[in-house]
Amino acid sequence: MTKSPRKSIVASFGLLSAELESEPAVTTPASPVATVPPAVAPSPGQTPQPRVGAGVIGAAHRAIDDIRAERDRLRAIVEAGGGSILELDPKLVDPSPYPDRLPDDDVSDFEAFKRSIASEGQKVPIQVRRHPTAAGRYQIVYGHRRWRAALELQQSVRALEVELSDIDLVVAQGIENANRQDLTWIERALFALRMDEAGVRPRDIYAALSIEDAELARMRSVYRAVPLDVIEAIGRAPKIGRPRWLDLAKTLNSEPGALDVVRSTLSGLAVDALTSDLRFQRVLSAVKPGVPTRTPGQLLADRNGRRLGACLVSGGEMRISADSPLGKDFIRFVEQQLPSLVERFTATRDT
Repeated sequence: MTKSPRKSIVASFGLLSAELESEPAVTTPASPVATVPPAVAPSPGQTPQPRVGAGVIGAAHRAIDDIRAERDRLRAIVEAGGGSILELDPKLVDPSPYPDRLPDDDVSDFEAFKRSIASEGQKVPIQVRRHPTAAGRYQIVYGHRRWRAALELQQSVRALEVELSDIDLVVAQGIENANRQDLTWIERALFALRMDEAGVRPRDIYAALSIEDAELARMRSVYRAVPLDVIEAIGRAPKIGRPRWLDLAKTLNSEPGALDVVRSTLSGLAVDALTSDLRFQRVLSAVKPGVPTRTPGQLLADRNGRRLGACLVSGGEMRISADSPLGKDFIRFVEQQLPSLVERFTATRDT
């Protein structure tokens, strides 16, 4: 099977790939070997620039060669597995030991995804490796949602097997995640934590998540200040970006007893009744009373418990917000029903 080139993965390496690919090489007709361009003589009146020692130049070239080799190794990890596609019993497949997702607030998106798998089949195989300790079993490199859909549908899952060490698995998983737009900032930070715990080198984390050292430092400042149980209790928080997570981390570091307040707030909430964004807002406002928080309003769900959204009545205004594609369908339904609701209201008042 011919695999299409994964240019998007390489492009996700950002500055690293851009700089390495844009290095000019100077060749001469007599020699095909690239040489360093000759120094340009300073113009009259121009202060000559200090010369860089040959040792420094040599060290820089060796560092660039090392990084280029590392980039090629990471790319090979992602593009590995040119063998045949396997049809596996999903019960023989285990999730990655390095989870990269937090639970969704709303299950309707996954239900729609599962229905598409049931009706159209699994178009893209997942990637697996043989389980390092359990014979006859596999571990997922990436493709957890496809595996879970196959498991719940009780059908086989198409998979591509690759040979990866623990560290290579987490790096390959991170590179694949770099192309996904639905991972929230805190989920990406948690995956950086998984890589840190696995002993992955910072340079590999940069390439895997397409970030620079400053962003990794910010992620570390959050997951080192906000304990894992608190992050998991809050959830994905898709509308909460890096600035507010940094604000929470700074507050926990500077205010004695703030962590106890956070845990108390989370344990006192009806966690299932709030979205993860609202849980975060409640937590932040608990440790920083001046921070405004939104009133969640009346939660709307169908008879199967699938969340539609919330209805907030304030003064002379009623606002319905959608939490999912199903919620957007509900809003359109309400809009279509408005004329008949007006008629029913009028009839009731007349009676």
